[in-house]
Amino acid sequence: MGILATGVLPLLEHLFDVATDFKLLELANLNQPLLKHLILTAPGTYHHSIVMGTLAEAAAEASGANPLLCRVGACYHDIGKIRKPGYFVENQAGASSRHAKLAPHLSSLVLMSHVRAGVELGEAHGLPRAVVDLIAQHHGTRLVSFFYQKARDVTDPSLEEVAEDAYRYAGPKPQTREAAILMLADSVEAAARTLEDPTPARIQGLVQTLIRMIFVDGQLDECDLTLRDLHLIAKSFGRVLAGMFHPRLDYPGVALEAGRRRDDDAHVGSKPAPEDPDRHAIPPKGRRADPRRGGPEGGRVLAHPDH
Repeated sequence: MGILATGVLPLLEHLFDVATDFKLLELANLNQPLLKHLILTAPGTYHHSIVMGTLAEAAAEASGANPLLCRVGACYHDIGKIRKPGYFVENQAGASSRHAKLAPHLSSLVLMSHVRAGVELGEAHGLPRAVVDLIAQHHGTRLVSFFYQKARDVTDPSLEEVAEDAYRYAGPKPQTREAAILMLADSVEAAARTLEDPTPARIQGLVQTLIRMIFVDGQLDECDLTLRDLHLIAKSFGRVLAGMFHPRLDYPGVALEAGRRRDDDAHVGSKPAPEDPDRHAIPPKGRRADPRRGGPEGGRVLAHPDH
């Protein structure tokens, strides 16, 4: 009977488009062709997705969501960046930004297109609808605030008004707890990299600020996360990030570059670039985001990792 069920299960999964735990475990295998393509084409995006998966899984366990679905969704949420990897800063490896010669609206369109491309790739590779929906919803209708503000700066308001809707993702907003957790984890993972001195207190302050900004922007209005859930999610994010950014002792007799923190993770302790046009903050209602303004306690508040 067990052998029969094992043989029939893949057929049922395909016919009814159900993301069973067996299917999700299969997709979580990092040897999946789509993930192998991602690491070769967009290695920075791949690393971001893996770390984000750890955050999302911990948050799901704390808030009663599906941890396995969150981890798999995190692995695949940015697969659309395969189409244009060089336009996202995590894949540029120190090269100059390709957005320097583009108009702000065109740059925002390039960034936002990775969601649609991800949905297309997910469907083409037979990902379950539950995972494809996470790809479609992980940015909701958030504002690409850097390029929106840049467009306002270069536009004469007496001649033309910059429409905010033209700089927002198409959505939909997160419809499930898992989609909302991915949105929050996406923002937190990117923003935490910019903290120059990532102490537990600064990390927790940054996490709470980002979650509050997303909540005030109305991105969580269509899912069933409660304020208590958000509190538990924030605590889980802070705990995971504090473990990632733990201090290390210097090795005796090893000359290190002055002014830089040591860590086994290459991104820890590196100072953020003075201007990063591909990470975007969502302002509280009634207040425009200024990407040049510092964030809480020495870190820039960044909403998500559209690099």
